[in-house]
Amino acid sequence: MTDGSEGASGAPQTAGGPVRHVPVMLNEVLDCLNPVSGETIIDGTFGAGGYSSAILDKGATVIAIDRDPDAIVGGAPLADTSDGRLKLVAGEFAELDVIANAAGFDAVDGVVLDIGVSSMQLDEAERGFSFRQDGPLDMRMGQAGPSAADVVNHADQATLTRIFGLLGEERQAPRVSSAIVKARAKAPITRTSELARIIEAAVGKKPGDRIHPATRSFQGLRIFVNGELEQLAKGLFAAERILKPGGRLVVVTFHSLEDRIVKRFFQDRAGKASGSRHLPQAEASEPLFSQSERSALAAGEEETADNPRARSAKLRWGVRTAAPSRKGDLSIFKLPRLAIEQVNSRAQTR
Repeated sequence: MTDGSEGASGAPQTAGGPVRHVPVMLNEVLDCLNPVSGETIIDGTFGAGGYSSAILDKGATVIAIDRDPDAIVGGAPLADTSDGRLKLVAGEFAELDVIANAAGFDAVDGVVLDIGVSSMQLDEAERGFSFRQDGPLDMRMGQAGPSAADVVNHADQATLTRIFGLLGEERQAPRVSSAIVKARAKAPITRTSELARIIEAAVGKKPGDRIHPATRSFQGLRIFVNGELEQLAKGLFAAERILKPGGRLVVVTFHSLEDRIVKRFFQDRAGKASGSRHLPQAEASEPLFSQSERSALAAGEEETADNPRARSAKLRWGVRTAAPSRKGDLSIFKLPRLAIEQVNSRAQTR
């Protein structure tokens, strides 16, 4: 949910006052989501409240979910001025259907997901997401469970290589993991700047490189710590279950791993399931989503010029049909098999 920066005139004004960031592809999201008065929309990644604010402006009710306690606290002023139409819930969007049911909604008219780390998380050094600012090596969106420091200091070298290679798409993952294991043998790695220096020394930096040498490794580590790919996969199935016929699912992603999951979901759900190797023949059914556009939408030139973070954004969306939900089979996504529980167990025994 990487948001854009503020405009030259300051923080944009929406229902409930100013928001700190303008979310990426806001106009495209609203066009696809098409919220209207009387509808109920789930914003599964509330963040700084940009999407929720814009949806409230259209007259809809919003169930806003975020696992970051800071986001829930920060959204309180918006909720206070929403006339009861913004319902803030601390939780994971992988369970958005359960959360909506608990809030008294059997079905909703739309679901929007903006995947990834938010600008406010990146901008706060103490959260430990960014190598551009020195801070504790944390990266936990929910501020609970094993931290990035736990992973870096206790995962075995083979696991680190898979994290950086599969989740970070770092071609030199073996060199990175080897350098980390050597460094932590001398002293624990506890700071973002320290880890960035280790990675830069291992990977090297060539003149003209557009990204910092630690970018991909930090991405992989963050995705692993927060279980982001599995969260996304489960969240898509949850959206399928809670959307009413005609309801819209809109997903914005920021790198190929996320976009691939969303693309595979719609390929599986927007086509007729007949004899799929993922489903028993008895579960064959009609399409669960229709798509007027199967290709991903990208941010416009004006937005990418104003906000570099929008350059990698892709939007995919679909409309729920009346066909009954099918069992969610995670195998269709071909997710890497990496369990943070193993790292947590190693950390607790040392």
